[in-house]
Amino acid sequence: MDHLASLEHQAIEFAKRGEFGPDARTVNEQITTLAPSNQGAWTRLARCCLELGLLDAATEALDRALQLNPQNTIARNLHIEVGKRRAGPVAVAAPRKRASSASRSSETAGRPLRRSAKGGTATLALAGLGRAEFTALGHLSPQAAAESLTARVEPLLMALNDRVFASRVVESRNRAGHAGVRLFRRGSLQAGSPGHIHVFQQGGRWEPQLNIGLYAATQWRRDAVSAGIGFDLAPGGSDDRSDAGRERVSEYFAAFQQLLATTWRQHLAEWLRAGGGFVQLGDRPPETDMLPNDAVAALIDASMPGAHAWVFCGRWLFLDRGEDAGILGDAPRLVRWLEQTFTDLLPLWSSVYREAYRS
Repeated sequence: MDHLASLEHQAIEFAKRGEFGPDARTVNEQITTLAPSNQGAWTRLARCCLELGLLDAATEALDRALQLNPQNTIARNLHIEVGKRRAGPVAVAAPRKRASSASRSSETAGRPLRRSAKGGTATLALAGLGRAEFTALGHLSPQAAAESLTARVEPLLMALNDRVFASRVVESRNRAGHAGVRLFRRGSLQAGSPGHIHVFQQGGRWEPQLNIGLYAATQWRRDAVSAGIGFDLAPGGSDDRSDAGRERVSEYFAAFQQLLATTWRQHLAEWLRAGGGFVQLGDRPPETDMLPNDAVAALIDASMPGAHAWVFCGRWLFLDRGEDAGILGDAPRLVRWLEQTFTDLLPLWSSVYREAYRS
């Protein structure tokens, strides 16, 4: 038996016995050095690293395994487990009395969300987004990616719920007769197309959405996060409210285009220019080569509802840009970035919502 075959035999025996400690790790590392295309060795190495708490090394090994075979189910499941361990435990906060908008913003600005309750304090575990999360997004199915990243994204959403802009959105919806006491609900991270997951505010399918999207470079050219206003104009949906819903979202989008063509045209162009904003039409990546004035014109001229199933306008963070990566990886900074984006766009969202509701 040659050396490589002997190592493979040892590695398999370790796995059969459920041993994924330092010795198993060393054997599998040797195999990957001698046979870099051995996806089984990379998968076993990832399991060893995971058990040893070496999450970055586990991610690197899983990346190699999935590059060799994107359908490697074991590696995909391990990616989910790595994501869960990175996120850590998320404590469920007990309800509290409603505070003023200014008080809530002051209490939570720039730090993890804390809620006091009888018997102690519960803390949502805030964490940023980095290469490991985008790698998982790129290699897992959209549904598996949503499940894997919920523990990482949901605390960010819960933090945003306590911001002033969130209270104003909820109040606007309540005045229009729509139920809801939170901007973002738990369990609202949605599977999109491959490499894409997203979340929108309560009631968002048939409304102008305050939308957050995560995109993986494997399908979308660049790892990115977006935040802004979106309109889901897709013809899908077969429930008893779909026809009315599609008609309603078309009315919202028409109001949006009318506002852009008049009072908001120059203001939005300046905001896109100053804030790193881009439009997104249909299933294409953001139009990063489009000048702000042209981007606004594209929104005004977009056919409705046929040509584009999705129309979005907002700000973007790209993982391959140093400053953006710093924001993505720092949870308090990321929350502030999201808050500022939605606060800037709140007057436009409110105008669209109000005008369409009156029509």
